[in-house]
Amino acid sequence: MSDLSHLSRDLREIASADYAQRIAFIRGQWWIGYPQAQAALDLLGAAIENEPCRVRPQCFLLLGPTNNGKSMIIEKFRRDHTLPAVPDRDEENVPVVVVQMLTDPGVTRFYQHLLEVLGAPVRRTARKHDLEALALSILRRVGTRILIIDELHNLLAGTAPAQREFLNLLRFLGNELRIPIVGAGTRDAYLAIRTDPQLENRFHPIILPAWEEGDELNRLIQSFVATFPLRKPSFLSPAELQRWILARTGGTIGEIAALLRSAAVAAVEGGEEAINQRSLRQMKYQGPADRRRLTEKLLV
Repeated sequence: MSDLSHLSRDLREIASADYAQRIAFIRGQWWIGYPQAQAALDLLGAAIENEPCRVRPQCFLLLGPTNNGKSMIIEKFRRDHTLPAVPDRDEENVPVVVVQMLTDPGVTRFYQHLLEVLGAPVRRTARKHDLEALALSILRRVGTRILIIDELHNLLAGTAPAQREFLNLLRFLGNELRIPIVGAGTRDAYLAIRTDPQLENRFHPIILPAWEEGDELNRLIQSFVATFPLRKPSFLSPAELQRWILARTGGTIGEIAALLRSAAVAAVEGGEEAINQRSLRQMKYQGPADRRRLTEKLLV
């Protein structure tokens, strides 16, 4: 067995495991903290502590390219604020409710989906105002302190009247529940909110831009590599390698993670036991541009 001193104590045991176990571990998902994500979590954490019951609570837009960590931040925030069940209490205490914006942005369908997320029985024939009253009642009973709507950019899939109705719904929910509302999505989510000046003033943007070459990217790459149970150390600091990774991935954290995981799997399969030029050449990762070219070629 190689010297495993480059690994943390927990990873040394995994690095000693068999081939299949190590690859399964590499392909798993885990949280990698980085400054932009921590700043977003801090803002949302302050909101859940300080904003509830204000007449006009501060709301947020978590914005960034597709696959750049928005949903992971939301899930991390939800997990961190999940409360243990209380004995002899029929209802859960759910301070963070996360609902995904449907491609049909109708208000009735949104309330139905929200009630499904809350675990409430929903009659498809129920009228909109009944669904609204039930949703508000349950959100209050379970102690919801922040409502997060992921994929908010799907709002633009609706007609202009449907978009206006849903924007009015956002204003109503914030005013009625007196809790922060968080919308997460791409630039289109901001464009949708911007059509309503009152909502634009209420929703504070939290931007997650695509990654660029520099020290923060280097730290991110090293943080990922440090979680892989490879039996030899990997050296990925050169600027040329950063540029190559950005070119292959488009600079989103989801693609960077997928590339590095693929390279780590190749390092185990090929016996390199480190992410290096050879394992990077052998990996089976295809970036967004590669996938696009392949799709267009097959469609000719």
